[in-house]
Amino acid sequence: MEKYLINPNQKLSKINKDIYGHFSEHLGRCIYEGLYVGENSKIPNVNGMRCDVVNALKEMGIPVLRWPGGCFADEYHWKDGIGPKESRKKMINTHWGGVVEDNSFGTHEYFELISQLGCDAYINGNVGSGTVQEMSEWVEYMTFGGLSPMSELREKNGRKEPWRVKYFGVGNENWGCGGNMHPEYYADLFRRYNTYVRDYNSDSRIYRIACGANAFDYNWTERVMKSARDRMNGISLHYYTVPHNWDKKGAATVFDENEYYLTLGKAYKMEELVSRHIDVMNRYDPDKRVDLIVDEWGTWFDVEEGTNPGFLYQQSTMRDAIVAALTLNIFNKHSDRIKMANIAQTVNVLQAVVLTDGEKMLLTPTYHIFKMFKDHQNATLLGSHITTKTEKTDGGILPQLIESASMADDGTITATIVNTSATEAAELRCQIADTSSCEISAEILTGKTDAYNDFDKAPNVETKKFDAFKTLSDGFEANLPACSAVKFTIKRG
Repeated sequence: MEKYLINPNQKLSKINKDIYGHFSEHLGRCIYEGLYVGENSKIPNVNGMRCDVVNALKEMGIPVLRWPGGCFADEYHWKDGIGPKESRKKMINTHWGGVVEDNSFGTHEYFELISQLGCDAYINGNVGSGTVQEMSEWVEYMTFGGLSPMSELREKNGRKEPWRVKYFGVGNENWGCGGNMHPEYYADLFRRYNTYVRDYNSDSRIYRIACGANAFDYNWTERVMKSARDRMNGISLHYYTVPHNWDKKGAATVFDENEYYLTLGKAYKMEELVSRHIDVMNRYDPDKRVDLIVDEWGTWFDVEEGTNPGFLYQQSTMRDAIVAALTLNIFNKHSDRIKMANIAQTVNVLQAVVLTDGEKMLLTPTYHIFKMFKDHQNATLLGSHITTKTEKTDGGILPQLIESASMADDGTITATIVNTSATEAAELRCQIADTSSCEISAEILTGKTDAYNDFDKAPNVETKKFDAFKTLSDGFEANLPACSAVKFTIKRG
């Protein structure tokens, strides 16, 4: 029997709600058809935003939404997306499918969506093909409440009051699609562009995010931190779980047990990645003033057969749910440095939480993980440790059990445990320090590794009440099924 220890007296760091953030890019059917259908659509909407998707994301507890990219951000010129829709410029989305982008979803529509979701804004600015003036004027257009050319233009377009931009990314993947830059060159550009990201409202200063590394490129983190750490609030990290290689990634729903473990082993690399990037950051910022922002993460498989290769549409199985669960537990454990993370992407793209097909909508297994884990948002990470077997996979070493535990303001403990094994259940004994009695409830997401939800069938993967545990005076004993994520809600006496 494995041992699981939770220490309510060891209060570590706040798990920022934005670790559970999401990413929406002008890519495939994420924005158009997924989030935005237009005011004249037969699909129920409010000001063009799909009611079913908005309601589902609110129920899931979406805290922040990144937009407009991604690679699209560094070819996006914001003035093309304001004013009367019939006169907005059209462009070819060269990164994603070569389709026409009509810019009917722009700045005003994004903030309408943010308002309906009740979440915070994360805007990504254009460094790759944009100018300092363009970025500066966009910030002014969005956030300045006084008299200026941009605030007058905003009012002319129907919005008198400024919006609140919580996060602003100065460029995206500038080591690749955002300009193929060297880190020293980007660091100098960041210092220049960031100078003109003005704080027009002293009560809501903009949190500035520098473009960080691609996966294992620790040199990028070191060079940018060395040169520009005093100018940034956060630095980003991108990492995608790709089972095989970029040319042939592997199928989303058809895989064997070896490929299941290969995928999870690569997903668990996130622990190594964030730890080593944080080590680099600590050398230049030992006071932890700069946060790590993992603003693109998730699984990336071959697109579904018959879909546009540039739309990156893939199904989501229990394998994806396990990836999400183990990753969120990792982020929780590093919440002293990780302030925000954004899974890619919200709807119809990569590891989406929602899929749509015309008027139909379904919730993926990944959606249920985010909803199950939402009680960690803004809770306090507790000291916890679990004994577990490990599996040697082609993707790396993978623990069978991966956990995190947190405490809400009212003292309620949330513990989330993932059993990554495809075949073996796990017997577990949990002990909670300084506890003489407790009341426990639990819920579970489990199924075959390749189980998924389909538009034409009843939901196959959903959370259910979990009762395969025994409450003890100081904790519980449980039998965790294979391929499962379980949340325990604990109220101590």
